[in-house]
Amino acid sequence: MSTSIDTAFIKDYQRDVHHVFQREGGFLRPSVRMKTGVVGRSTTFQKIGKGSATTKARHGVITPMNQSHTAIECTLADFYAGDWVDKLDEAKTNIDERMAIAKGGAGALGRKVDDQIIAVAETTTETVVTWIVTSSAAVRNSLLRMAEGLDGNDVPVDGDRYGLLTPRAYSMAATVEEFSSADYVASGGMTFQDGAPVANRWKSWMGINWKMHPGLTGKGTATASVYAYHKNAIGYASGAFAGNVADNEGVSADITWHGDRASHFVNHSMSGGSCLIDTTGVIKGTLDDTAAIPTS
Repeated sequence: MSTSIDTAFIKDYQRDVHHVFQREGGFLRPSVRMKTGVVGRSTTFQKIGKGSATTKARHGVITPMNQSHTAIECTLADFYAGDWVDKLDEAKTNIDERMAIAKGGAGALGRKVDDQIIAVAETTTETVVTWIVTSSAAVRNSLLRMAEGLDGNDVPVDGDRYGLLTPRAYSMAATVEEFSSADYVASGGMTFQDGAPVANRWKSWMGINWKMHPGLTGKGTATASVYAYHKNAIGYASGAFAGNVADNEGVSADITWHGDRASHFVNHSMSGGSCLIDTTGVIKGTLDDTAAIPTS
């Protein structure tokens, strides 16, 4: 731990500890196809191909569609996030150090889930959309090309399309009137709609639920990635813990006393993995994430 616990002693700090700014948990689990309670090191997601309708003669035999079935393997990996809390250090501070570290560990695992999903989205083999960001009109067209990529692949417009933008890309999108103005976006699609928790807010536009995500590949570089995808195109599997097959979150937390260290060990652990189920349902874009936000 916690070799720096002395900096939180009463003489230096107020009662509450202010966590270092971080994404407190993951955002993306609801946006992908989930399988929970997996027993074993891997599981499979089934992908069913397209069928085609045919004609038949009167009293003739109907031609089967013979839709293809593909089993996509998803391998789980184990992750841990823990830290030590010294008993005598706890006596010198008036904060709940164990719960503070537990909160930090849970947030770390949530971000790991997002990292796994983003890494899978990065592997799509679809044609990459190269963003032009020299003007608001160019940014608008880049967003439209992301949606067009899904449309061209017959991806359903059913409320389960999602888009992820870097903080700079989202700021650029905000300069597009059609993206940000209530004249074009119904109140239900606005980012700051009433009643929705901040972490769960997605902005609906062009049939895609958009979110700013600070953990995207290449954020802040000249080759940053952004994505548009369908929920059924990416899978995430979480493992069950021994004796708790029904665990729906795949995350375990415990606080254990170690007398030989005179400390508690606060630990969170999970088993999970992500996989690309259908590459045609994931469109990747690249942009210069260091470019200035357009003014016109």
